[in-house]
Amino acid sequence: MQAEYRSEVEAADALKRAYELTRAEIAKVIVGQDEVVKSVLIAVFSNGHCLLVGVPGLAKTLLVQTVARVLDLNFNRIQFTPDLMPSDIIGSEILGEDRNFKFIHGPVFSNIILADEINRTPPKTQAALLEAMQEKSVTASGVTYKLAQPFFVLATQNPIEQEGTYPLPEAQLDRFMFNVALNYPTFAEELQVVKNTTGTTVAEVKKILNGEQIIYFQQLVRNIPITDHVLEYAVRLAAKTRPQGELATPLVKRLLNWGAGPRASQFLVLGAKCHAVISGKYSPDIEDVQAVAKAILRHRIVRSYQAEAEGMSTDRIIEQLF
Repeated sequence: MQAEYRSEVEAADALKRAYELTRAEIAKVIVGQDEVVKSVLIAVFSNGHCLLVGVPGLAKTLLVQTVARVLDLNFNRIQFTPDLMPSDIIGSEILGEDRNFKFIHGPVFSNIILADEINRTPPKTQAALLEAMQEKSVTASGVTYKLAQPFFVLATQNPIEQEGTYPLPEAQLDRFMFNVALNYPTFAEELQVVKNTTGTTVAEVKKILNGEQIIYFQQLVRNIPITDHVLEYAVRLAAKTRPQGELATPLVKRLLNWGAGPRASQFLVLGAKCHAVISGKYSPDIEDVQAVAKAILRHRIVRSYQAEAEGMSTDRIIEQLF
């Protein structure tokens, strides 16, 4: 891949074009949800995972399936249910005909994993994804197996139905780069959705990128230069969410019980770099950090009772920190 581009500037331009082409193909199937699609693609190019939170019927599953088709990657869907076991995700050993045990790969051995309704399975099964999401490997019977690259977990969650669900542990949430909130479509968008889905025409999408190109662009994003003051702003923004920290304001001490960890700082920098490139810039500025901050921080801060009593949402608190 490197031989195709004479400089990193040319490579950055290629990433921007690839992003625009990918987004255009996805738009053939997904109407609206521009910011959601943008966040998912930033997560892909930043080598991060994405949690999509929205009520039923907002095309969360369809979006993930479409992304996998456009990126020409292997895709597996795991429907999370209360009786799902860790072995149903990572695989298990069976006794073969030769009387020796052999490991049968589970659905996690794919490039894109759709963890559908991830909060419907107990913490024991949710934890089966922890190693896969962080180390890009799984361990079974003392043997570690590397996963295919690139590897992404795109999980969906229904925020309104709590019966029969299990809250995601903080350690699990922290491994998601983005927590993306999906909203209802506008009237015009819903009109277009109904028109597209109640006829006989099926939208065909083209494959834009393959795994090798995505891995190259992921490395390119890491190589994007960032100035010291923008880097410091990103780290300071994450540190300001910690009520026990030295940078905490009286507002944070009053409204938050817990803040974001160092992984948030890392994702703020990577996300800002990628956001800058797809916006036509060659180095991120503070606006790029702010553009990705809500989706990175909203699942990493815990509101206090005072914040809930005052009706202060996590997004409003993050805006105060800007």
